[in-house]
Amino acid sequence: MTEQQQTPVTPRPAEPLDVAVPAPSPAPRRDRRALRAAVRWAAAVVVFAVAGAGTAYGITRMERTDVPGLATESDGRWDYPLLTKPPLPSGSPGPRAESNPAGAHHADLRALVLPAPRGAKENRTLRGARGWLPTDVFLAEIAEKEDRDEFRQRLVDWGLRHIAARGWTTEDGTRTRIYLLRFDTASVADDRFHRVLFPYTGPSHRVAGTENVVSDETFPEAATVAGVQRTVYDEAEPRGAEHDRQAYLVSGDVLAVVLQSRKGAAHAVPFRQTVVLQSQLLG
Repeated sequence: MTEQQQTPVTPRPAEPLDVAVPAPSPAPRRDRRALRAAVRWAAAVVVFAVAGAGTAYGITRMERTDVPGLATESDGRWDYPLLTKPPLPSGSPGPRAESNPAGAHHADLRALVLPAPRGAKENRTLRGARGWLPTDVFLAEIAEKEDRDEFRQRLVDWGLRHIAARGWTTEDGTRTRIYLLRFDTASVADDRFHRVLFPYTGPSHRVAGTENVVSDETFPEAATVAGVQRTVYDEAEPRGAEHDRQAYLVSGDVLAVVLQSRKGAAHAVPFRQTVVLQSQLLG
């Protein structure tokens, strides 16, 4: 906000003492009108001040995930439901605890998948049986058969335990798919998958429907969540029929895959919001 400089005011000379004094009768009427107006304005100021203070208090008392994205139509963020982390079994440490060197997520993996935003149509296929997704459904996201076979063998060799997933389509046609892959230890998720398959330059396996995928340098560093490593890609032009965005997250023993596609252009704001909220659930 620009400060306004006040110009010093030179006091006016006192009026001569022989100025005519106004008749006493009109003055009280003007004073009463002015007084009533002043009272009304004062009351209005008090009402707005109290309402503003109440609103500010309510917002500041909420946790960040209580108002996910502060969703508004103007900035493109989606209206996610209230997010809460699932409870840990009694006596179990979190994935970042010093007493948990394997980085294990002891909470139910199915409860760690980000829920769909309000108004979205959920893709029930990604629910799987009792919440566990078959490996081949996840591998169908990979375009080339040779890459699918290689990825499948890597999952076998390094002990994939479970895949939990969720997907949805919003009213503007954006398709979101989230997959959580759980391994035995954090080192497997990071060293054998994240670092090898999703380097800075681009993913080693092309996602179906994508063309030229590059590192997304516009993703804000301020959106980093403690305890979660992140690699983000965007599809450069020229693109095919859809625009695709991808994020790969590692938190402890979980590798998260976040994919968004939309005909024409996949907007950056809801993608970033989705990635950050999924990171918060895992971190």
